[in-house]
Amino acid sequence: MWLFIAFLAVPLIEITLFIQIGGAIGLGWTLVTVVLTAIAGTWLVRTQGLLAIGQLKSSFEQVRDPTEPLVHGAMILFSGALLLTPGFFTDAVGFLLLVPAVRVAVFNAVRARIKVQSFESRPRGPQPRGDVIDGDYSEIKPEAEQSSGPSKWRDH
Repeated sequence: MWLFIAFLAVPLIEITLFIQIGGAIGLGWTLVTVVLTAIAGTWLVRTQGLLAIGQLKSSFEQVRDPTEPLVHGAMILFSGALLLTPGFFTDAVGFLLLVPAVRVAVFNAVRARIKVQSFESRPRGPQPRGDVIDGDYSEIKPEAEQSSGPSKWRDH
C-alpha cells in the first residue's frame, strides 16, 4: 500500500513543484537548475560512493560487521538514482541522502526496526578442529598376506 501511495504522490509533488518554481523563475532557469543538480549529484555520488567502497573494504580486512558500510553504499546508490531523476522533490531527497549525518539517522532508524539473529566471521585458511588429531600412519598387513619372495607387482 505504501509503495502505491509513493508512486502516486511523488509525481504529483514533482508536477506541482515544476509549475510553482517554473512560474517563479521561468522555464529556462528551471531546466538549467534540474540539469545542474543532476551533474552535481553525479559528482557527489561518485566521490561518496568511492569512500563507501573504501569503508567496506576496510571492514572486511579488519573482520568487522560490514552492515553499516553496505547500507551507506545502498543509500548513496539510491540517492544517485533520485538525483538523476528530473525533479525538485527527488533532488532534495537525493541530496539529503548524501549527507552522512542523515544516512546515519536513517540507518539507526532502520536498524531499530530490524532484529539480527547472528553474525559470524571466520578467519581465512584452514582452522584446527578440536576433534581431529593430526598424525601419520602405515598399513601393517597380517602375516598370512606377507610374502617372503620377490615382489609380484611385475606379474600383472
